[in-house]
Amino acid sequence: MSGILNSSIGRKFAMALSALFLMFFLLQHFLINLLSVISPEAFNEVSYFMGNNPLIQYAMQPILLIGVLFHFIMGFVLEIKNRKARQISYAKNNGAANSTWMSRNMIWSGAAILLFMVFHFKDFWVPEIVEKYVEGKSQLGKDFHHHVVHMFEDPIRVGVYVLAFVFLALHLLHGFDSAFQSVGANNKYTKGLKRFSKIYAIGIPVGFIIIALFHHFNH
Repeated sequence: MSGILNSSIGRKFAMALSALFLMFFLLQHFLINLLSVISPEAFNEVSYFMGNNPLIQYAMQPILLIGVLFHFIMGFVLEIKNRKARQISYAKNNGAANSTWMSRNMIWSGAAILLFMVFHFKDFWVPEIVEKYVEGKSQLGKDFHHHVVHMFEDPIRVGVYVLAFVFLALHLLHGFDSAFQSVGANNKYTKGLKRFSKIYAIGIPVGFIIIALFHHFNH
């Protein structure tokens, strides 16, 4: 593994795989959150299952956390190395003319998303961990839906969520397409993948924003 990460191509490939993994998780997370709008009862049942299933808690959740940390650390490493490599070429050429605003600012959109995740964990994940493993309370029959609605009563919190998902959309617009390219998805399906990546990059963040606004205005 260390050998792969020592090469530029290897780092980009590993970064792409972690990105695709996180995008799959993001889709799953969105579908679960969507239940909070469609059916509070179903949302409570799924939330209880996700929070108390041993396979999810002790296998998938640690893998997810490792994937998140790996993706962001590798992103910062690649950005630092790319900036060093671009210093000479930027002195000769206009770097902005050969790249998009989104690609040049992935480090900043990524940093904003990372800060949001810390904020999000404080709101939802940390209280759950304290409840289960510190206070020893059972979550059976817990009204997870009420907790979500209560969190979105605060207009400042909703504003932070909206802004964070705008940054996520900007990040995904370049990141999704870049991930496909890094794993070698350049074939007759490329146009379709590009179209799908744009739909995903805009649709999923907008979906999360709609959910937050729905709970804020309907509490």
